[in-house]
This record gives sequence, structure tokens and C-alpha cells, in this order.
Amino acid sequence: MRHVDEYRDQALIEPLIAELHRSVQKPVRLMEVCGTHTMAIFRSGIRSILPAGMEIVSGPGCPVCVTSAAHMDAFIDLADRDAVRLAIFGDLFRVPGSRGSLAHASSRGAKIDVVYSSMDALDIARNHPDDLVVFLGVGFETTTPGIAATILAAHRQRIDNFCVFSTHKVIPGPLDVLMQDPELRINGLLCPGHVSAIIGAGAYQPFVDRYRLACVVAGFEPADLLNGLIRLARQIAQDRPAVDNIYTRVVSWEGNRRARELVDTVFEPADMEWRGLGPIPGSGLKIKQAYHHYDAEQRLEIVIPDVPEAKGCICGQILKGQTTPPRCPLFGKRCTPAHPIGPCMVSSEGTCAAFFKYGADT
Repeated sequence: MRHVDEYRDQALIEPLIAELHRSVQKPVRLMEVCGTHTMAIFRSGIRSILPAGMEIVSGPGCPVCVTSAAHMDAFIDLADRDAVRLAIFGDLFRVPGSRGSLAHASSRGAKIDVVYSSMDALDIARNHPDDLVVFLGVGFETTTPGIAATILAAHRQRIDNFCVFSTHKVIPGPLDVLMQDPELRINGLLCPGHVSAIIGAGAYQPFVDRYRLACVVAGFEPADLLNGLIRLARQIAQDRPAVDNIYTRVVSWEGNRRARELVDTVFEPADMEWRGLGPIPGSGLKIKQAYHHYDAEQRLEIVIPDVPEAKGCICGQILKGQTTPPRCPLFGKRCTPAHPIGPCMVSSEGTCAAFFKYGADT
């Protein structure tokens, strides 16, 4: 038996479903803040068995989805430059900007490599000394320690033809912005498991103190998710909000101190543009001056253009939990995984992609 099988055991799942229905004693509106949670909830069928009165909306937890159209255009402009070779994660390849995508840039001759890690990008730089390899840094707290380690490795190994275009983001800032919106009416957060492994469950205590918000850190298997929803429903029913960590096999209260030290060595807080949310002070990470040689924005004097969102696309509203994909007039018609208009339909962690794949009526 694999380790995860016990979290999928039907003998365990059925009592949890019954308990979830007993736990919801008044209407609750929850936000899940992780693209992997979005997909896991759909894939396990949990949406279809939610009790009456429980609603789940997606938050800004998909890193590709929250990358602004302006940054996408800057990525595409960069791809078209001579002697520049991009290294990207695969989800980014088909995300549209205002003038096409990186896939379109590749089709007209841009050098773009899809990699599984930033260290792969460093290997590409080592093997292509005549190109400047730019790694497009898109991600949350989960990915930034690896990027920091790669920049330090490049510095240590004196690899000069490598740099990073950092659009990295941190999760607490946008959550704080969203919870100040009285129309959103969120009662509880299903906190992201991967990000929490780095920042720790304690990072959500301010949301309990400031907004009396129920918070539960949960894993990604059906038993994890059902247990997380039960804990949230109980906190809300008892009006006793707290941070509850039920993913202790991965997440501690303090998080991963060594990973955060790596990030603090290389990065510092910066204002960042979020798709749908606009600029949020201190919600991004930029490369410190000590490592400016590896900062693509400085090295290539990149200018971020002013770009409007695609006409009719409501990805921004979906990322804020204000609506759901089936209410978008483009969903499943002009916007499909084969012909995406917005990023939420492209990314493997996107809410629109999840609704399209698993059914809009779930």
C-alpha cells in the first residue's frame, strides 16, 4: 500500500462525508487558496457532495493565473530579443498576453526551453555560452527557495550568462487585500499546503486576529480535504476562529527556516502587480542589489508595458472569488483549453480549466 492510499480509503471517506454534513449548521462561504487544492477538490468529486449551505470559491492561488497581462507582454518582448534564450515552466507557454503568447514567439523563432527546475535553466546557460539565458521566475513561496539557491549557485560557479526575471509573489498580501472587501463575505480559508510548508501555519494567525477568520491548513488527498472542511465548518458554527494545522506531516507552525533564509539572502520585498488585484505593496520579491548581475530587469533594462486585460475576460473576478467560471460569457465558447482567452483556462491549476475538465455543474 502506498502512503497516500490511507487518505483515499472509502472506509474512512464515507464517515467524513457524513460528519461534514452534520458540521454545517449555518451558511458558510470558504476560499481555497491553492491551485493544487482547486484541482484536488474537483478531481476527488468533493464539490458534488458538499452539504447545502457550504460554498467554496477559489482565491489567487495559481501562480500563472495571477501573472499580469503586462508581465506576459514583457516576457514575450524578451523572447523576441536577439541572443536571449528563455527558460520557463510549461504552464507559462500558452498564457496569452495582449499580443499573443510565448508559444507564438516560439513559432516565429524565439529560443524558449521548458524546464522542470531553475537548476535546469542553469545547465542550459552552461551549455549555451553564447546566449543569455533568462529564467522567468513565476511562483509563490514554494518555488522561491529553489530560485534563490540557483542564483547563489550561478554566483558561486561564476556563470555570467544567466539571470532571473523575478515576478515572484507572496501569499499573505493579496489575502489581506481580499479580506478587506466586505462584499466577498468569506468565513474561512482552506490554507495552501505547499506554501505553508515554507511560511508555516503561524503565518495565518493575523487573519484570525484581524478578521476573525477560520483558517485550516490541509493536504491534498480526499481525507485531508474533507477533514479540513469539517474543521472549518466547526470553527464557524462555534464562532471560535483559529489556525488549525491538519497537515502536520508536511507543515509546522514555524515553517521551513532554512528555505526562508535562502530567500532572504537573495530577495527582498517589492511591490507587485497581480492579475485582477492590481499592484499590492510588498507582495512581490525582487533580487537584492548584491546579486544585481542576475536580475534580468536591471541587466536588460526591461520596461513593463501598460496592458489592458483581454476584452470580456473575467479571470480577475474569478481570482478574487467574486464569481465562478460558468458565469463568464466566454467560458466554454470562445475560451477553451485549446483556445484560451485568459490564464485561468490555461494553467493546470486554473479554476476555469478545472471547471472545464470536471464539469461546470460540479
